[in-house]
Amino acid sequence: MSGIAKIEKATLTPSKLDLLRSWLTEQSWFDGDASDLERVGAFRFVDPDGEVGIETLLVRSGGTTYQVPLTYRSEPLSEGQFGFVGNLEHSTLGTRWVYDAVADPVYVVELLRVIHEGDTEADLSQGEKTATVQGSGIVQVSNAASEAVRLVRVLDGHHIPHNMPLGTLIGTWREGDTERSEILAILR
Repeated sequence: MSGIAKIEKATLTPSKLDLLRSWLTEQSWFDGDASDLERVGAFRFVDPDGEVGIETLLVRSGGTTYQVPLTYRSEPLSEGQFGFVGNLEHSTLGTRWVYDAVADPVYVVELLRVIHEGDTEADLSQGEKTATVQGSGIVQVSNAASEAVRLVRVLDGHHIPHNMPLGTLIGTWREGDTERSEILAILR
């Protein structure tokens, strides 16, 4: 079960979008103009140990929607760890080290668990959900090789697996008056 993500009412400096603006322009998969970045949805997973915040933002720029999973930590990951997005100040929790979640083992384990178990995003302690996800669940195969998960960053409807994947994570959100559903992660 995904649990309940505890959301603190707080001021963030810089805002999440401001933090992402400079980081996104350095990413090879981002082809937008970060100055027009807007948030269209978000969902959360819960760290079973309660130490790491796990949030995926769905942001839009230049007519394209991007998936940006983030983790929020009270201390930095190991020295030289790739995926560092930046620091933000949380008015209740203090300094947060923000990472591209694909570089954070806590996120990867939780993403795999949600896909494996056919689980969903976490409920929120306050506020409304703006996106939902559903893991497909998988059937264990005794002769299966090791698994690899591929995160879909650019949500343009063109990421449909050609071969049957072991599992998927499907997200649903609204952009204006349109409801969208897309594959967010593919497990092979």
